Amino acid sequence: MQFLSPLYGIFLLCVIGIFWSVRQPWLRSWLLFISSLIFYSSLQAQFIPLLLVATVINFILGRAIGSAANWRHDDWQFAQADWNKKRLRLLWIGIFLNILLLLGFKYVSFILGAIAPFAEGDTLQQTANWTDVHLIAPLGLSFFSFECIAYLVDVYRGAPAARSFLSFSAYKLFFAKLISGPIVRYHPFAGQLETVKSLQVAQVTEGLWLIACGAIKKGLIADRLNGLVNLSFDNVQRAGSADLWLVIFAYGLQIYLDFSGYVDVARGSALLLGIELPENFNFPYLTTSIAEFWRRWHMTLGEWLRNYLYFPLGGSRQGLARTCINLVLVMLIAGIWHGAAWGFMVWGGLHGLALAVHRLTEAVSKWSGWLEKFWQSLPGILLAWGLTQTMVFGSWIFFRLPNVQDAWFVVQRLWGQTADAQFAQKVYGEAIGLTFPQLVIALGAIAIAMAITYLFQRGLKVQLTWHLKLLLIPIYLYAVWQLAPEGGSRYIYFDF
Repeated sequence: MQFLSPLYGIFLLCVIGIFWSVRQPWLRSWLLFISSLIFYSSLQAQFIPLLLVATVINFILGRAIGSAANWRHDDWQFAQADWNKKRLRLLWIGIFLNILLLLGFKYVSFILGAIAPFAEGDTLQQTANWTDVHLIAPLGLSFFSFECIAYLVDVYRGAPAARSFLSFSAYKLFFAKLISGPIVRYHPFAGQLETVKSLQVAQVTEGLWLIACGAIKKGLIADRLNGLVNLSFDNVQRAGSADLWLVIFAYGLQIYLDFSGYVDVARGSALLLGIELPENFNFPYLTTSIAEFWRRWHMTLGEWLRNYLYFPLGGSRQGLARTCINLVLVMLIAGIWHGAAWGFMVWGGLHGLALAVHRLTEAVSKWSGWLEKFWQSLPGILLAWGLTQTMVFGSWIFFRLPNVQDAWFVVQRLWGQTADAQFAQKVYGEAIGLTFPQLVIALGAIAIAMAITYLFQRGLKVQLTWHLKLLLIPIYLYAVWQLAPEGGSRYIYFDF
């Protein structure tokens, strides 16, 4: 059951109708719980027992960590110290189990493959190859595990543990965000579910508008770019340097529109149930620093990395050198979280180094008044934007081609390489139906449309009225229905 499918539309309408026909929060929790199981069953029913067991374990651990200790008045200080140690042990057990769940499904093959060259015989490598082929990870496992870790840490830090398993499971398995996020904290979600009231016209309009915009991003644009991206990366030996730069730019647009389109549909679906999920993207390609990029790209992951990795490592409180090391470590973890391949680690490492360089540049700029003024001038802003986005789009090579040898082959061909005579004919002419200049214009138009949208929404603070949105929603959905490629393509972040 894909988001952009008639079946999901029918499913969502049924859930909405039942949800608003009942008033009791516990009945609504039951509905979300059951409907989420139905939704996940349509994709990977075999993993439902695993998710349920993981949910039960995290619920029990949360209750244990959040429970109050019983001690007598005369020895309360010693009892409190012992209890805090026990809570910390329980927290580490919970973190270990959630990481073990990830390792067991996503990283066994990678770990065995990394160890195999140092071991005698081919047994490890054969085992790695077998697990790579036969071991399938549950959809949304990374998001599921990160949310569980965040919940346990929040409870350890003093937030109340979930009182009801039904409430906790409705949160953990909520169909709108289960597969690819956004990463949501338990307490804001549970608070909304308990206090949700009647559905307002503005809320319905905004929910449908988000779904329609997500459908345009994913179905009409990202899925169209998918053909160009796949064909070009599958034929990099024949591609010229200009072709590679074009496909890298196309992939950057595709992954943004695909993922942000998914989140728009997820947020719109939740909003129709009176639940507001956090925003996950805020025009990241219009940022002038890598730090700002990560504040506006996959924002819930960035928040998770800051709160549960960067700050516990010391953040920026232990000097500039330690800050740079922390940034690199955090982004290496972010890279390997995306997938079990060296290319993802390279991608994360590049972003970590870029964040460290940005922090060093900030420090130098504070010492030098003229340099600080330069970065605030128009030439400085344009240079900062160009450097930031060149780094971002360049690093996408290792994300799209997580095999480092394949990615490095593309990097080596970015300059001075002439395309094979048949590349343009096969890829552009026969498969895509557009010439190279026409593709450049089309991708440029997408980028300009994004910039204009940003100008109106964030710069001029101009928003469409709900009347105009209601008029555009059926037009958007009809356009996707008529013009989207048949069958569509799998959401990119389903793999993470």
